[in-house]
Amino acid sequence: MAQNNTILIVDDEPSARDTLEAFLYPTGYDLVFARNGAEALELAEEIEPNLILLDVMMPDMDGFQVCQQLRQNPHLAEVHIIMVTALDDRDSRLRGLTAGADEFISKPFDGAELEARVKTVMQLSRYRQLLAERTKFEWIVEQASEGYLLIDDTGHILYANNQARLYFGQAGSDDEPEAETPITETFLELVKRQYTLNPQGAWANWPTPLSEDAPSPRYMVRPESMTSSVLWLQVDIIETASTGQDKYLIHLKDVTASIMTRNRMWTFDTQVGHKLKPPLAQLTGYLELIKYDLDRLTKEEIKSNLLEAHASAVHLQDKILDIFQYLESLQPPQPGRERCTVAAIASIIERTKDDLGIDSVAVSVETTADKKSALLLSPHAAQLIFWEIFENAKKFHPQRAPAIEVNISKIPGGICLKISDDGIHLMPEQLSQIWLPYYQVEQRFTGEVPGMGLGLAVVSSLVWSVGGTCSAHNRADKSGLVIEVNIPLARN
Repeated sequence: MAQNNTILIVDDEPSARDTLEAFLYPTGYDLVFARNGAEALELAEEIEPNLILLDVMMPDMDGFQVCQQLRQNPHLAEVHIIMVTALDDRDSRLRGLTAGADEFISKPFDGAELEARVKTVMQLSRYRQLLAERTKFEWIVEQASEGYLLIDDTGHILYANNQARLYFGQAGSDDEPEAETPITETFLELVKRQYTLNPQGAWANWPTPLSEDAPSPRYMVRPESMTSSVLWLQVDIIETASTGQDKYLIHLKDVTASIMTRNRMWTFDTQVGHKLKPPLAQLTGYLELIKYDLDRLTKEEIKSNLLEAHASAVHLQDKILDIFQYLESLQPPQPGRERCTVAAIASIIERTKDDLGIDSVAVSVETTADKKSALLLSPHAAQLIFWEIFENAKKFHPQRAPAIEVNISKIPGGICLKISDDGIHLMPEQLSQIWLPYYQVEQRFTGEVPGMGLGLAVVSSLVWSVGGTCSAHNRADKSGLVIEVNIPLARN
């Protein structure tokens, strides 16, 4: 393994080694000594020094032979070699250059000259190391599957690797490679043309790096379309220690797969619990009744129970297919996929209300909202959003009997769903975190953890994935919460 600032001194005479040590010890370099050519080759392979001071006149293997073998070793081929010689004839120097020596120094030594030349060589060696390391780093960054950018304190992009440019569609031409094509827009200007920034609160103090106890990572979300799937990029930023223009290093990581997997898992868990248990209990109940009372039941009673069991089995099958449709709604969009219309929202709300056993849900639709307009959501995704919000309203209501109000209004380019309940108020830090994965408000009130804590995180990811926004605030007129979800309309 290579050591920094290491000098290998090769000389068969102890007095010569002592003299070189006396001159070089005050410089602070690591000094390693070899007494002959064979030992020099072995030590050089082991420590890979920055500089070799090599005596010419040695028994068995002279300095010319040692130098030649060093140059044949690919690990040592670029090590700087200064040949130390008492020979001052032209032929000796030519022979040394032919063997691969970089320069010569003559005995007896001039201490000042020796120190100056060694210092120059060591500085050059360090520069070469840094250059090699930077070259390797740049190659790794350019080949990386994640995006990296350097920006200055005004937000202008000084550097973007290949993957970052792909995320922004900044491919170069054959005449001007993409890595050399200048990006004139600031980072945020470039992002906002293609992505939405979520959660909005986490971006309020950009580009300040988030603290360790920050409630949420930053995401750039490219909404789904009929031709491309949603893209989730987690954005991390650190302030560099550079004294140059580059102020911040930005790391873009594709987390789409983990977000979608989380959504599917939560959806499946929720739907299995709420949709499959009732018909499954009915099915097993009728079959057990037949099993244990078969001898006492009449033929007509057996037939009636079998018909009820069959109906429960069909109902169970419908619920299972419904779950698969939910999961399909979270897949990348396909041309012609069904979209939820404004008119369908009322029936979705009614069905969700009945499934959750909520008695009071009032729906109002402003006249400016075109009921034929289609949202950038499938009906199943829309129902999942209402399910999670309604279920939370019931869960946190003191009597588990919320009175919910849903207002549907038109906003530029979309629809606003304002869902109010009469439950509890939340603290400001809770309001800022309820959209985050695994955050559970109920821990604050009951100390219990009844679920995975992903319900509203699924809502936010569904909404963000289509370019929408979601927010929450306490009601001003009474106790309770207001959830606002803005969803873009599909373009014809």
